[in-house]
Amino acid sequence: MRTAHVKRAFKYRFYPTDAQAAELSRTFGCVRKVYNLALAARTEAWTLRQERVNYNATSAMLTTWKKTEELAYLNDVSSVPMQQALRHLQTAFTNFFARQAKYPRFKSRKKSRKSAEYTTSAFRFRDGKLTLAKMREPLAIAWSRPLPEGAKPSTVTVSQDTAGRWYVSLLCEDPSVKPLPDNGNAVGVDAGLDHLLTLSTGEKISNPRHERRDRARLAKAQREHARKAKGSANREKARRKVARIHARVADRRRDNLHKLTTRLVRENQTIVIEDLTVRNLLKNGRLARAISDAAWSEFRSMLEYKAAWYGREVIAVDRWFPSSKLCSNCGALRDRMPLHVRTWTCAGCGTTHDRDGNAAKNLLAAGLAASACGAGVRPQRSSPGGQSATKQEPLPREP
Repeated sequence: MRTAHVKRAFKYRFYPTDAQAAELSRTFGCVRKVYNLALAARTEAWTLRQERVNYNATSAMLTTWKKTEELAYLNDVSSVPMQQALRHLQTAFTNFFARQAKYPRFKSRKKSRKSAEYTTSAFRFRDGKLTLAKMREPLAIAWSRPLPEGAKPSTVTVSQDTAGRWYVSLLCEDPSVKPLPDNGNAVGVDAGLDHLLTLSTGEKISNPRHERRDRARLAKAQREHARKAKGSANREKARRKVARIHARVADRRRDNLHKLTTRLVRENQTIVIEDLTVRNLLKNGRLARAISDAAWSEFRSMLEYKAAWYGREVIAVDRWFPSSKLCSNCGALRDRMPLHVRTWTCAGCGTTHDRDGNAAKNLLAAGLAASACGAGVRPQRSSPGGQSATKQEPLPREP
């Protein structure tokens, strides 16, 4: 049982004044500049001299950069977000050398996320009012939900999305997040497109298809954007309109996934899913758009961290397990199961199966069997146990 409180990020929308918006925009630019300078310095040091540059060295470089005439504008904003950017770069390199991520990339002014992270020394949070460094007035935050009682944020992250909306995220300990009582329930979950989820209990959860609902509206906005002259103010307005539609779709999708994952975690002690390789599935040109809209990877991510919060277990069954072709009644295996076949009758026992419902039952059975063997949550990745839920042979060593 865990004793330490879970740290959660509480995200709120806020409405900055013109002066605050200008200050934050400058901060975003400086953070991006420092990150790119440090990345270039580390890359050059390794390429030319086979020398590894760590965070402390880049922090010293930042001090030197501030003293130059060309980069003197770095002194106009708070130094904390720039130091945090260097820490983030250090984390990126750590993940790269551990073979958990690709080599860090330079941040783009147009494409990269605009954000700045402040630690406790760079903000003041008193009586429900948040004031950032270099600012006289507190942020006008729309408190859509209360913070935990007595919460003291350890970090504050300010960001602006492509639609121009401003957000502030406060990281605090939440004592209300505790392991739930063990109810002994177990459920198999099969992800799909006709239905977003099919449970081993027989329940089917419909696929909202958020992107399809706004597809015509999005296409019209994109055509209007393409007709505007590049670099004009009207083109920027049209871009914002396209971004707002994308944001609307993403917000709806995320809200739906949060509700589904919270419900599954509250109702079940053990949840069995399939270890899908979404990146490979997206190579299917006919289904890529629908698969992206279903957001299976985001569903799994939410399910796993909520299960960790509330003391639940998530088991991922090997992606090659024939859950759709295997009869959940007698265990007979069919040779082929084309995607258009939604119901089928077992030749061995004569049972008629719904394709997705049968797959969910098989996933549950395989997951429960593998749980006794100590299979990991992410069988194809470096996870605790590190073994597949159906293939228990030792994994080969990396070259």
